[in-house]
Amino acid sequence: MTKHLNTFIIRIMGNKAGKIWGSTELIEANGSCEFHRIDFIKGGTCSKHMHEYKWNGFYVMSGEMKIRVWQKDYDLVDETILKAGDFTA
Repeated sequence: MTKHLNTFIIRIMGNKAGKIWGSTELIEANGSCEFHRIDFIKGGTCSKHMHEYKWNGFYVMSGEMKIRVWQKDYDLVDETILKAGDFTA
């Protein structure tokens, strides 16, 4: 672990975790973001969750991914569909 400007930079390669929808592997983490490789089962769904100080960005290597975002200000759900080579931040 390296201390840098009162923030810990954590480098963990290969830290895998099984999920009901597939698996996730932590590639990089620091005080403001985490970068994971995820492999999910076709039709699988991740739980609805919220980050107070983080954001999710995605890059699709193969297949398709549907992202749903529930906004605080209104009841509608924003939907984005990504295909191989697409990304969102």
